[in-house]
Amino acid sequence: QVQLVESGGGSVQPGGSLRLSCVGSGRHELLNVMGWYRQAPGAERELVAWIIRGGMINVADSVKGRFTISRDDAKETVYLQMNSLKPEDTAVYYCMSRTHFHSGISWGQGTQVTISS
Repeated sequence: QVQLVESGGGSVQPGGSLRLSCVGSGRHELLNVMGWYRQAPGAERELVAWIIRGGMINVADSVKGRFTISRDDAKETVYLQMNSLKPEDTAVYYCMSRTHFHSGISWGQGTQVTISS
C-alpha cells in the first residue's frame, strides 16, 4: 500500500510559475518510480514526467524546457517545478508511483492547476 499526497496547485496567469509537491508513504519499493500525470476536461490522462529513484528522468515533449521534475529520496517526495505556464497546461495534476514499469500505478487525489488571464 502507498499513499500519495499532493500540494501546490492553484491559479496563475500565463507565463507564471507553480511548484507541485507529492509526499509518498508506505512500502519503499512502491515509490521507486514517482511522477506526474495530468488530465484536462474532456481529455485523457497524460504523462507529464517521471523520475526513478537514482535520477533517471523522462519529460513529455509538451512541457520539456518549461517543467522540471525532481525528487528527494530521503523524504520520499517528488516535485514538479512548472515555469512559463500556458493556458493549455490547465488540468488536474495527479501524482503517481509504481515499483517498475510493468507494475500497477498508485495515484494521488489530484490537484487543480488553472492558467488564466
